[in-house]
Amino acid sequence: MARPVVTRFAPSPTGYLHIGSARTALFSWAFARHHKGKMLLRIEDTDRERSTDAAVQAIFDGLSWLGLNWDDEPIMQFGRAERHAEVARELLARGQAYYCYCSPEELAQMREEARAAGRPPRYDGRWRDRDPADAPAGVAPVIRIKAPQDGEIVVDDHVQGKVVFKAENLDDFIILRSDGTPTYMHAVVVDDHDMNVTHIIRGDDHLTNAARQIVVYNGMGWEVPEMAHIPLIHGPDGAKLSKRHGALGVGAYRQMGYLPEAMINYLARLGWSRGDTEIFSVEQLVEWFSLDDLNKGAARFDFVKLESVNGHYIREAQPQRLYDVMAATASEVGRTADAEGLENNRETVLAALPELQPRAKTVLELIDLAQFIYATRPITVDASATAQLNPAARGYIGEFAEILLELSEWTVPAIDAAARVFAEQKGVKLGKIAQPLRAALTGRTVSPGIFEVMVLIGKEETLARLADQASVTARLSD
Repeated sequence: MARPVVTRFAPSPTGYLHIGSARTALFSWAFARHHKGKMLLRIEDTDRERSTDAAVQAIFDGLSWLGLNWDDEPIMQFGRAERHAEVARELLARGQAYYCYCSPEELAQMREEARAAGRPPRYDGRWRDRDPADAPAGVAPVIRIKAPQDGEIVVDDHVQGKVVFKAENLDDFIILRSDGTPTYMHAVVVDDHDMNVTHIIRGDDHLTNAARQIVVYNGMGWEVPEMAHIPLIHGPDGAKLSKRHGALGVGAYRQMGYLPEAMINYLARLGWSRGDTEIFSVEQLVEWFSLDDLNKGAARFDFVKLESVNGHYIREAQPQRLYDVMAATASEVGRTADAEGLENNRETVLAALPELQPRAKTVLELIDLAQFIYATRPITVDASATAQLNPAARGYIGEFAEILLELSEWTVPAIDAAARVFAEQKGVKLGKIAQPLRAALTGRTVSPGIFEVMVLIGKEETLARLADQASVTARLSD
């Protein structure tokens, strides 16, 4: 009977949850959920100098925002140091490891001699078969694994295929330091075994590590998990992903106005595909996900594509949900005036959102588009909108304001009809009236239908904003 599927996500808490790490977590999560198994979370905090509580919290927050819920309690690797040491001692007892008493000076000389001889600078195994009775006094030894000296180590990888490593190219690496702390290479194996991990999904920068870790598995007689080493994400130019490409923390994308479902959809497509399907739900991802569909070539991060995907999900979202995200985002990024405006004009913003959603690709753009609702008079007019407010246009605004003042019915059809009659009287197209009105009322060249804007902000506010611009016309004509 096959073992239940168990995957793990094992980040180091030395910084934010990198977008590439988030993708690894997503693939591990999707595979586990597809097989109705578990995804476990392990925080690899053995680097005590660089690990921080803030980084641990950032990992929790990032995964939670994406909806990548893990099973069971998170495991802190540093707290398992004694278990790692116990396994190292068992490897000693099995004859699969040994004490090494080399001093730092000896190791440095060893590396220098290897380089001079044109060999890789590796440990030469001098304590592998040496009698411990020869140990120098007062030297705390490390424990090294006995790597095979001939033959091959094969990694049967779901992505990379069959990868063969010559045993002669491996050295007897350290598994326990002289102070009794485990090395990464050893701790990972012990933890994965004890957590009953069946499938390891991680970046292909760990492929060489896989060969070394198999040595530890074999030394203990443990079953080696199945592995899938996925190519790293590159920038649009094909170079390694950097901050200029988008190698930011997951929290940064939330603050830039991306929705979690859009990030999930986009990240899944960076290295995995289901035919030509571009847009799919989380439920569909879980249903369709297979390690066999992971791409062997590196994916390229593209902000334009991400914005397109995000725009789709903004258009599809319920207004109430979007309003909540807008309010939370405005507060998080320190846009206090927007946060207050959204809070004080909730119903109006909700009514406007169906008109705003098709015009935005990020939540921040949505906030910008909604500002006309709560803008303080006189409103700020951006450069593009200012270009619409030439003297002739300002004259139209003043005259049309007089017509609006007399309207008995403040509805979109009534305002629309009045505007069409006015445009016909002036011998101009409706746009020659509508665009200056949009600039005067919203300060922008993009907004919902301008007559809808008038109804949303009300007759009194509409006339007041138009009067602000009409007064400019008066000053210009003096």
